Amino acid sequence: MNIPTFRTAVLADTDRCYEIETSAYEGDEAATLEKIATRIEQYPEGFLVMELEGEVIGFINCGCAHDVVMSDEAFKELVRHDAEAPNVVIMSVVIDPAHQGKGYATLMMRTFVKQMRELGKKTIHLMCKDRHVELYTRMGYRYVQPSASDHGGMAWHEMVMDI
Repeated sequence: MNIPTFRTAVLADTDRCYEIETSAYEGDEAATLEKIATRIEQYPEGFLVMELEGEVIGFINCGCAHDVVMSDEAFKELVRHDAEAPNVVIMSVVIDPAHQGKGYATLMMRTFVKQMRELGKKTIHLMCKDRHVELYTRMGYRYVQPSASDHGGMAWHEMVMDI
């Protein structure tokens, strides 16, 4: 198995990240091309891409906040984002469907957590669907509550990890 590499996203990654986002998320869940570009432009240190043989195959992106409100849709456009804030809010964790089921998401999350710890962050928050609660629990997240968000017409669960 080839070993993936990690780096900070650059604007040239926007189209490929959008392609992965729309292939892996259902319906209205996927971020728009514009939102992905905004996240790369405004907080590149919170946008980690995974490459395999020179091709982007997955990514995690986030923003940071002093007060985390997981159902805040405006935050997905980095409204009220503060790079100095101690709390990380993950917006996308995604692996190209052609590369899913190979342990890449876990490796990518471990790398991301390490980077956020090195940046001095204190917590990482995310929302996930029912089928991913167990996966994130195994990664060290704890269940907080069902989310008030109905993003994409789906039911979501809030989880947090203290780092």
